[in-house]
Amino acid sequence: MDTIQTIVLALIQGITEFLPISSSAHLILPAQILAWPDQGIAFDVAVHVGSLIAVVTYFRQDIQNMIVAWLQSLRPQALSSGVIFSNNDLSAGNSANGSKVNLDDARLAWMVIAATLPAIIAALLCKDFIEAHLRSTTVIAVATIFFGLLLGLADIRSRRQSEVIKITWQIALLIGFAQVFALIPGTSRSGVTITAAVLLGLSKTDSARFSFLLSIPIITAAGAYAILEMVSEQPIFSWSQLALGVAVSAVSAYLCIGLFLKLLERIGFMPFVWYRLALGAILLAII
Repeated sequence: MDTIQTIVLALIQGITEFLPISSSAHLILPAQILAWPDQGIAFDVAVHVGSLIAVVTYFRQDIQNMIVAWLQSLRPQALSSGVIFSNNDLSAGNSANGSKVNLDDARLAWMVIAATLPAIIAALLCKDFIEAHLRSTTVIAVATIFFGLLLGLADIRSRRQSEVIKITWQIALLIGFAQVFALIPGTSRSGVTITAAVLLGLSKTDSARFSFLLSIPIITAAGAYAILEMVSEQPIFSWSQLALGVAVSAVSAYLCIGLFLKLLERIGFMPFVWYRLALGAILLAII
């Protein structure tokens, strides 16, 4: 790949990773329309590292609080109390140091861990089937349209909803199971998790925030697996090209997260729904 191709593909990854529009659907377009060569697994790892850097940097304070609280929750007295794994309202006197925030953050950290497991297990069990049968442009196009319609349904529900609820263990686990569908190319990991969260009663902003936090272990696990594959295949790559991909992906993803969260309550999901429907139609036309 040349420099222009590197920048374009890194921008696509950075922007589409956290928007509910499917990065996989977009990454096939340059190859289909412009006949660009496959970017290779090393570049895929690089741009995903960029996306990971972006989300970790954006939520750095939340992540720090969650890690500290999670470590506190591993204490025997915290585990034996069972408050972390309940859906009861938290009170200031329940934690080891009397902090309500620590309990909230610990519970959120455990929820992210639990909601990640279904997708990881499904990926390990279904990887060969997905690669053999679900990587086609047709599947990506149909998934782009179908899950776009579900996103539209979530937007309609959110506008009719008089009261939003807070995330519970049941909701977190259901979002985790919904994330399994993101293994189907064209679904959009952020799109399906946000859709599920809104349909389950969370606000659009809370849904997006949980989805973005949920992306951290998933991107990390996917990147680690890709690195293992890369080591076994010994791909040819340029360090300068990979560094450029990381930088462009990280900056674009960081800006995208901030802008999306700021505009979400104002614009809703419908612009992304119409975009997904148009993109799916284009992909079907290409076929």
